[in-house]
Amino acid sequence: MDPDLDSIRATLAGFGQSDLTDGDLGEAALLLASLDCPGVPLAPYRDHLASIVTTAMKSTAETPDAALRQAIAGEFAYEGDQKTYDDPQNANLIRVIDRRKGLPVALGILNIVTARALGLEACGLNFPNHFLIRLQWDGGRAIVDPFNGGVSLDARALRDLLAQFQGPSAELTQAHYSDVSDLDILLRLQNNIKLRLIRDGKLEPALQVVRDMRLLAPGIPGLLREEGLLLARKGERRAAIDCLRDFLTRDGIREPERVDVTRVLQVLESQLN
Repeated sequence: MDPDLDSIRATLAGFGQSDLTDGDLGEAALLLASLDCPGVPLAPYRDHLASIVTTAMKSTAETPDAALRQAIAGEFAYEGDQKTYDDPQNANLIRVIDRRKGLPVALGILNIVTARALGLEACGLNFPNHFLIRLQWDGGRAIVDPFNGGVSLDARALRDLLAQFQGPSAELTQAHYSDVSDLDILLRLQNNIKLRLIRDGKLEPALQVVRDMRLLAPGIPGLLREEGLLLARKGERRAAIDCLRDFLTRDGIREPERVDVTRVLQVLESQLN
Protein backbone atom coordinates (compact mmCIF):
# COMPACT_ATOMS: atom_id res chain seq x y z
CA MET A 1 0.00 0.00 0.00
CA ASP A 2 1.34 3.43 -0.89
CA PRO A 3 1.68 5.98 1.94
CA ASP A 4 -0.97 8.61 2.65
CA LEU A 5 -0.25 12.32 2.35
CA ASP A 6 0.78 12.65 5.99
CA SER A 7 3.26 9.79 5.64
CA ILE A 8 4.65 11.27 2.43
CA ARG A 9 5.18 14.61 4.13
CA ALA A 10 6.83 12.87 7.07
CA THR A 11 9.25 11.18 4.66
CA LEU A 12 9.99 14.50 2.95
CA ALA A 13 10.63 16.05 6.36
CA GLY A 14 13.06 13.21 7.04
CA PHE A 15 14.92 14.09 3.85
CA GLY A 16 14.98 17.67 5.09
CA GLN A 17 16.66 16.67 8.35
CA SER A 18 19.57 14.96 6.60
CA ASP A 19 21.55 15.35 3.41
CA LEU A 20 19.97 13.78 0.35
CA THR A 21 21.99 10.86 -0.96
CA ASP A 22 22.53 10.09 -4.65
CA GLY A 23 19.74 7.52 -4.48
CA ASP A 24 17.15 9.90 -2.98
CA LEU A 25 16.57 12.27 -5.90
CA GLY A 26 14.16 10.14 -7.93
CA GLU A 27 12.23 8.92 -4.89
CA ALA A 28 11.88 12.43 -3.47
CA ALA A 29 10.65 13.73 -6.84
CA LEU A 30 8.05 10.94 -7.02
CA LEU A 31 6.88 11.65 -3.48
CA LEU A 32 6.51 15.35 -4.27
CA ALA A 33 4.56 14.44 -7.40
CA SER A 34 2.30 12.11 -5.44
CA LEU A 35 1.14 15.00 -3.25
CA ASP A 36 -0.75 16.24 -6.32
CA CYS A 37 -1.77 12.71 -7.36
CA PRO A 38 -3.27 11.19 -4.21
CA GLY A 39 -4.11 7.52 -4.53
CA VAL A 40 -1.87 6.94 -7.55
CA PRO A 41 0.35 3.92 -6.76
CA LEU A 42 4.05 4.70 -7.01
CA ALA A 43 5.31 1.17 -7.68
CA PRO A 44 4.76 1.36 -11.48
CA TYR A 45 6.71 4.62 -11.62
CA ARG A 46 9.58 3.21 -9.60
CA ASP A 47 9.58 0.21 -11.94
CA HIS A 48 9.62 2.55 -14.92
CA LEU A 49 12.70 4.35 -13.62
CA ALA A 50 14.38 0.98 -13.22
CA SER A 51 13.42 -0.03 -16.75
CA ILE A 52 15.09 3.09 -18.16
CA VAL A 53 18.28 2.08 -16.36
CA THR A 54 18.07 -1.47 -17.73
CA THR A 55 17.58 -0.18 -21.26
CA ALA A 56 20.53 2.22 -20.97
CA MET A 57 22.73 -0.59 -19.65
CA LYS A 58 21.97 -2.66 -22.74
CA SER A 59 22.88 0.15 -25.12
CA THR A 60 25.71 -0.42 -27.57
CA ALA A 61 26.42 3.30 -27.87
CA GLU A 62 30.07 4.30 -27.86
CA THR A 63 29.76 6.78 -24.98
CA PRO A 64 27.65 6.88 -21.81
CA ASP A 65 25.94 10.14 -22.76
CA ALA A 66 24.85 8.57 -26.05
CA ALA A 67 23.54 5.51 -24.18
CA LEU A 68 21.52 7.78 -21.93
CA ARG A 69 20.15 9.64 -24.94
CA GLN A 70 19.21 6.43 -26.74
CA ALA A 71 17.30 5.15 -23.72
CA ILE A 72 15.47 8.29 -22.58
CA ALA A 73 14.87 10.26 -25.76
CA GLY A 74 15.02 7.22 -28.06
CA GLU A 75 13.52 4.06 -26.60
CA PHE A 76 11.17 5.82 -24.17
CA ALA A 77 10.53 8.88 -26.39
CA TYR A 78 10.85 11.56 -23.72
CA GLU A 79 10.90 15.11 -25.02
CA GLY A 80 10.71 18.67 -23.83
CA ASP A 81 7.19 20.06 -23.93
CA GLN A 82 7.63 22.85 -26.44
CA LYS A 83 3.92 23.39 -27.13
CA THR A 84 2.48 23.56 -23.62
CA TYR A 85 5.59 24.51 -21.66
CA ASP A 86 3.68 26.19 -18.83
CA ASP A 87 1.43 23.21 -18.15
CA PRO A 88 1.92 22.40 -14.42
CA GLN A 89 2.02 18.69 -15.31
CA ASN A 90 5.46 19.31 -16.82
CA ALA A 91 6.92 19.68 -13.31
CA ASN A 92 5.19 16.66 -11.78
CA LEU A 93 7.35 13.57 -12.28
CA ILE A 94 4.37 11.20 -12.27
CA ARG A 95 2.67 13.14 -15.05
CA VAL A 96 5.96 13.58 -16.89
CA ILE A 97 6.34 9.79 -16.97
CA ASP A 98 2.70 9.36 -18.05
CA ARG A 99 3.00 11.93 -20.85
CA ARG A 100 6.67 11.36 -21.75
CA LYS A 101 7.32 15.10 -21.78
CA GLY A 102 8.13 17.82 -19.31
CA LEU A 103 10.25 20.78 -18.24
CA PRO A 104 14.06 20.72 -18.45
CA VAL A 105 14.43 20.15 -14.70
CA ALA A 106 11.97 17.23 -14.63
CA LEU A 107 13.65 15.55 -17.59
CA GLY A 108 16.98 16.35 -15.98
CA ILE A 109 15.98 14.34 -12.91
CA LEU A 110 15.27 11.32 -15.13
CA ASN A 111 18.70 11.71 -16.72
CA ILE A 112 20.54 12.16 -13.43
CA VAL A 113 18.79 9.22 -11.75
CA THR A 114 19.57 6.96 -14.71
CA ALA A 115 23.16 8.14 -15.07
CA ARG A 116 23.94 7.54 -11.40
CA ALA A 117 22.45 4.05 -11.59
CA LEU A 118 24.88 3.42 -14.45
CA GLY A 119 27.79 4.43 -12.24
CA LEU A 120 28.33 7.86 -13.76
CA GLU A 121 28.85 11.09 -11.89
CA ALA A 122 25.87 13.31 -12.67
CA CYS A 123 24.72 16.67 -11.36
CA GLY A 124 22.70 19.71 -12.32
CA LEU A 125 24.46 22.87 -13.45
CA ASN A 126 24.01 26.45 -12.35
CA PHE A 127 23.16 27.55 -15.89
CA PRO A 128 20.65 30.42 -16.11
CA ASN A 129 17.09 29.96 -17.40
CA HIS A 130 17.57 26.43 -18.72
CA PHE A 131 18.40 23.32 -16.71
CA LEU A 132 21.46 21.37 -17.90
CA ILE A 133 23.34 18.43 -16.42
CA ARG A 134 26.96 17.37 -16.37
CA LEU A 135 28.01 13.75 -16.77
CA GLN A 136 31.47 12.40 -15.97
CA TRP A 137 32.95 8.95 -16.44
CA ASP A 138 36.38 7.42 -16.78
CA GLY A 139 37.94 9.15 -19.75
CA GLY A 140 35.12 11.52 -20.58
CA ARG A 141 32.56 14.12 -19.65
CA ALA A 142 29.61 15.83 -21.28
CA ILE A 143 27.15 18.65 -20.65
CA VAL A 144 23.70 17.45 -21.65
CA ASP A 145 20.49 19.30 -22.49
CA PRO A 146 17.69 17.00 -21.27
CA PHE A 147 14.96 19.19 -22.78
CA ASN A 148 16.29 18.91 -26.32
CA GLY A 149 16.70 15.20 -26.82
CA GLY A 150 19.60 14.81 -24.41
CA VAL A 151 22.08 16.33 -26.85
CA SER A 152 25.60 17.03 -25.60
CA LEU A 153 26.65 20.68 -25.82
CA ASP A 154 30.12 22.00 -26.55
CA ALA A 155 31.33 25.46 -25.52
CA ARG A 156 29.98 27.10 -28.68
CA ALA A 157 26.53 25.57 -28.20
CA LEU A 158 26.53 26.72 -24.57
CA ARG A 159 27.39 30.27 -25.63
CA ASP A 160 24.59 30.22 -28.18
CA LEU A 161 22.15 28.95 -25.57
CA LEU A 162 23.23 31.61 -23.10
CA ALA A 163 22.76 34.28 -25.78
CA GLN A 164 19.16 33.17 -26.28
CA PHE A 165 18.37 34.12 -22.69
CA GLN A 166 20.79 36.96 -21.92
CA GLY A 167 21.51 38.55 -25.27
CA PRO A 168 24.36 38.29 -27.79
CA SER A 169 26.91 39.99 -25.53
CA ALA A 170 26.56 37.38 -22.76
CA GLU A 171 29.73 35.46 -21.97
CA LEU A 172 30.18 32.08 -20.35
CA THR A 173 31.84 32.18 -16.94
CA GLN A 174 33.05 29.51 -14.57
CA ALA A 175 29.88 30.04 -12.53
CA HIS A 176 27.82 28.60 -15.38
CA TYR A 177 29.65 25.29 -14.92
CA SER A 178 29.21 25.07 -11.14
CA ASP A 179 27.16 22.27 -9.61
CA VAL A 180 23.80 22.62 -7.93
CA SER A 181 22.73 20.28 -5.16
CA ASP A 182 19.96 17.71 -5.44
CA LEU A 183 18.00 19.80 -2.94
CA ASP A 184 18.31 22.79 -5.27
CA ILE A 185 17.00 20.64 -8.14
CA LEU A 186 13.93 19.54 -6.17
CA LEU A 187 13.22 23.10 -5.04
CA ARG A 188 13.55 24.31 -8.62
CA LEU A 189 11.07 21.64 -9.69
CA GLN A 190 8.54 22.73 -7.05
CA ASN A 191 9.14 26.41 -7.70
CA ASN A 192 7.91 25.88 -11.25
CA ILE A 193 4.65 24.50 -9.87
CA LYS A 194 4.32 27.29 -7.31
CA LEU A 195 4.82 30.07 -9.86
CA ARG A 196 2.20 28.61 -12.21
CA LEU A 197 -0.31 28.29 -9.38
CA ILE A 198 0.27 31.90 -8.32
CA ARG A 199 -0.07 33.01 -11.94
CA ASP A 200 -3.45 31.28 -12.08
CA GLY A 201 -4.59 32.83 -8.80
CA LYS A 202 -4.52 29.50 -6.93
CA LEU A 203 -3.00 30.85 -3.74
CA GLU A 204 -4.00 28.05 -1.34
CA PRO A 205 -2.37 25.28 -3.44
CA ALA A 206 0.66 27.54 -3.95
CA LEU A 207 0.91 27.99 -0.19
CA GLN A 208 0.87 24.23 0.30
CA VAL A 209 3.67 23.82 -2.26
CA VAL A 210 5.79 26.31 -0.30
CA ARG A 211 5.07 24.46 2.94
CA ASP A 212 6.11 21.19 1.32
CA MET A 213 9.29 22.86 0.07
CA ARG A 214 9.97 23.92 3.66
CA LEU A 215 9.76 20.28 4.74
CA LEU A 216 12.61 19.50 2.36
CA ALA A 217 14.57 22.65 3.16
CA PRO A 218 13.83 23.85 6.70
CA GLY A 219 17.10 25.76 6.77
CA ILE A 220 16.24 28.12 3.90
CA PRO A 221 14.66 31.24 5.43
CA GLY A 222 13.48 32.56 2.06
CA LEU A 223 10.79 29.89 2.00
CA LEU A 224 9.43 31.17 5.31
CA ARG A 225 9.29 34.63 3.78
CA GLU A 226 7.40 33.25 0.76
CA GLU A 227 4.90 31.54 3.05
CA GLY A 228 4.32 34.77 4.96
CA LEU A 229 3.80 36.82 1.81
CA LEU A 230 1.34 34.29 0.40
CA LEU A 231 -0.59 34.28 3.68
CA ALA A 232 -0.75 38.08 3.46
CA ARG A 233 -2.11 37.88 -0.09
CA LYS A 234 -4.76 35.47 1.15
CA GLY A 235 -5.79 37.93 3.85
CA GLU A 236 -4.55 35.78 6.73
CA ARG A 237 -2.82 38.68 8.44
CA ARG A 238 -2.05 37.20 11.86
CA ALA A 239 -0.56 34.03 10.37
CA ALA A 240 1.42 36.15 7.90
CA ILE A 241 2.76 38.34 10.70
CA ASP A 242 3.89 35.29 12.67
CA CYS A 243 5.69 33.88 9.63
CA LEU A 244 7.41 37.11 8.72
CA ARG A 245 8.47 37.81 12.30
CA ASP A 246 9.96 34.33 12.41
CA PHE A 247 11.75 35.05 9.13
CA LEU A 248 13.40 38.14 10.59
CA THR A 249 14.91 36.06 13.42
CA ARG A 250 16.78 33.80 11.01
CA ASP A 251 20.47 34.09 10.18
CA GLY A 252 21.82 34.86 6.73
CA ILE A 253 19.06 37.20 5.57
CA ARG A 254 20.11 39.80 3.02
CA GLU A 255 19.56 43.38 4.11
CA PRO A 256 17.23 44.34 1.19
CA GLU A 257 14.96 41.39 2.08
CA ARG A 258 15.03 42.37 5.75
CA VAL A 259 14.00 45.93 4.87
CA ASP A 260 11.21 44.79 2.53
CA VAL A 261 9.77 42.32 5.04
CA THR A 262 9.93 44.91 7.82
CA ARG A 263 7.88 47.27 5.67
CA VAL A 264 5.33 44.57 4.90
CA LEU A 265 5.08 43.76 8.61
CA GLN A 266 4.42 47.39 9.46
CA VAL A 267 1.55 47.50 6.98
CA LEU A 268 0.06 44.20 8.19
CA GLU A 269 0.32 45.20 11.84
CA SER A 270 -1.34 48.56 11.16
CA GLN A 271 -4.25 46.73 9.53
CA LEU A 272 -4.90 44.80 12.75
CA ASN A 273 -5.52 47.98 14.77
